[in-house]
Amino acid sequence: MHAVILAGGKGVRLRPYTTALPKPLVPIGDQHAILEIVLRQLAAAGFTSCTLAIGHLGQIIRAYVGSGARWGLDIDYSTEESPLGTIGPLLTIRERLPENFLVMNGDILTDLDYADLVRRHAAGTAPLTIATYQRKVHIDFGVLTTEAGKVVGFREKPSMDCRVSMGVYAVSRDTLNRYTPGLPLGFDELILDLLGVGNPPAAYEFDGYWLDIGRPDDYDRANAEFTTHQSLLLRGA
Repeated sequence: MHAVILAGGKGVRLRPYTTALPKPLVPIGDQHAILEIVLRQLAAAGFTSCTLAIGHLGQIIRAYVGSGARWGLDIDYSTEESPLGTIGPLLTIRERLPENFLVMNGDILTDLDYADLVRRHAAGTAPLTIATYQRKVHIDFGVLTTEAGKVVGFREKPSMDCRVSMGVYAVSRDTLNRYTPGLPLGFDELILDLLGVGNPPAAYEFDGYWLDIGRPDDYDRANAEFTTHQSLLLRGA
């Protein structure tokens, strides 16, 4: 099985941690980088090869990861000369990709079964399968319901349950055929295109551990929780 890890972003929301390091290499715990944890998980799940889509500070990632031999992975690289979005990097390596493959952000901590996601996708007919997570979103405002210029309902700082994308997908190579390599393409654009042509993605519902390390608060939480979750995240790795 093959995975593509998106590791080309600037990590602006995670500054100052990402001033000198690319976000996938910020340390978690005493001895692990986020990307190292992900690579160990992929190898333990049966993945044999991986492409790292790099850009900002990509030379540091390449120097750290190398060929991937220490994790038993065959790793190659795709370098963005300019930002291509979430899906755009896949278009430039489309001919190197297998029929079905995993795509994920390089700043995620989860115990998701990556291999099962790809197997479920390959067994179905959807162009894309999205790993999803049920999340409670707190709104820091009073929410009004209005009709005809009148307030007819009010909720003070409510919480809403919604199912969100985990930043992990299984993709069929043919899904990329209608897009032009070298042009930016976001995950949001791809989803809207697929819905527009009546070819909706499948959802892979997950209720285990998931943390998207996008902000300093998330990073602090990841470090605080890693000791208790290390055996779960690195199970079999």
